[in-house]
Amino acid sequence: MASIRVRQAHDGDRAALAALHEREWGGPVVVVHDTRYDLRDLPTFVAIDDSGTFAGALAYRVDADGLEVVSLAASAPGAGAGTALLAAAEEAATAAAADRIWLVTTNDNLGALRFYQRRGLRIVAVDAGAVDRARAVKPTIPRVGADGIPLHDELRLARHLTGADQR
Repeated sequence: MASIRVRQAHDGDRAALAALHEREWGGPVVVVHDTRYDLRDLPTFVAIDDSGTFAGALAYRVDADGLEVVSLAASAPGAGAGTALLAAAEEAATAAAADRIWLVTTNDNLGALRFYQRRGLRIVAVDAGAVDRARAVKPTIPRVGADGIPLHDELRLARHLTGADQR
């Protein structure tokens, strides 16, 4: 596995971020929990492998609910970029005095569910029909997702950083 270095994104990362967001989300706009985000407006970490190649990115926001991972994508899944980016987000949450890290994924995203649960996040809520509502804002969201699974619902995952229960 390659060594991964994580840092805050800077202007020189714009092209790589744009390409990643286009591949993963059809552009820089994501709609999650009935909120529209432009990933270009959020603080972002980038992962760089030991050869200096862009390996992934994590966009986030911090508020009273904790640090929300709005977008996490790796250029080559399984190479360690996602794990390194999530660790950087946890450090940022701690530095911001946030007591938890949380995110939303979709019902079809079995790989993400496996990834996050293996890193201690737990499913804390299901919003049935949230993706259907998001399609009204972003009609390019597909109706069928990964593995041919109909795409309808959002699953919220969270992990408290203080060791408290995840309610």
